[in-house]
Amino acid sequence: MCASPDIFSDVADRLLSIEAEMRRIEVWSSEPPSDEALASTQPFCIDTLAFTEWLQFVFLARMKVIVEQGHGLPDVSGIAPMAEEYFRARPESGERLVRELEAIDRLISGS
Repeated sequence: MCASPDIFSDVADRLLSIEAEMRRIEVWSSEPPSDEALASTQPFCIDTLAFTEWLQFVFLARMKVIVEQGHGLPDVSGIAPMAEEYFRARPESGERLVRELEAIDRLISGS
């Protein structure tokens, strides 16, 4: 996808909003997972990381590099459904985080 400079700005704003919401609901970690956990080949590192760890240390980290360096954005994103599933079984409400992820999914997917 050939992205305009405006979309990079919009994506950067959403990434910051996602981080802020993760901090607000106290799922932001100050300690990164091990290199071994991050090396998982499974989608969303589902075998080694909690969804919120993957979101923070894989998705947000990679997207920040893409935005900062002006690389091509992915053609499609569908993270919000994973977040809905994750928070369905959690005590904290992830509703606002899911909404932020829906917004970034729409931005990236171009809809």
